[in-house]
Amino acid sequence: MDLFFHDLAAAYREEIDHLYQAGLRYLQLDDTNLAYLCDPKMRAAAVERGEDPDELPRTYAALINSVIDGRPDDLTVGIHLCRGNYRSTWFAEGGYEPVAEILFNAINVDAYFLEYDDERSGDFAPLRFVPDNKMVVLGIVSSKVKALERVDDMAERIDQAAKYMPIENLCVSPQCGFSSTHHGNDLTHDDQWRKLELVVNTATKVWGTP
Repeated sequence: MDLFFHDLAAAYREEIDHLYQAGLRYLQLDDTNLAYLCDPKMRAAAVERGEDPDELPRTYAALINSVIDGRPDDLTVGIHLCRGNYRSTWFAEGGYEPVAEILFNAINVDAYFLEYDDERSGDFAPLRFVPDNKMVVLGIVSSKVKALERVDDMAERIDQAAKYMPIENLCVSPQCGFSSTHHGNDLTHDDQWRKLELVVNTATKVWGTP
């Protein structure tokens, strides 16, 4: 596995360098490993494979850092923790507490995109581990269901999250992409635009007009 991770990191670094040379200045990684380790069932499966679910986050953090450390100063890096996104379904659930301390302090990214659209993502308490120099984008608007959330409810949830970290270090977004495959989720294009409008209106209500 050490040799595999070494070669994997080298491939990522080469690709990122190509993208940077082409003009990339914002990079967003998509991670499922850490998100899946929030799920008790998947943690149990790791134990059955002979792995330590408490040590794996450190392994994954080291891998990610080996990819992005030494990046140019003007390259911003974010990471999205994804629990799965296929035809409005998901593959994992559970709050961020099992991985929070390592996730927020041992991975050298600038921002985190976190799924927080329903109870399967847990509460906001793990945000207490976020250092003051990092941003968290709260994915409180669902991209899986067409039902449109209320701005006031979204603003209230952001206020709840702000009990654990500065509100000026918080942002808002959909919890995941509207489609991870060509099948799409159970939303129309119009549904998607309404969701994005909701994100803008929520951000304006909470932080004001830019």
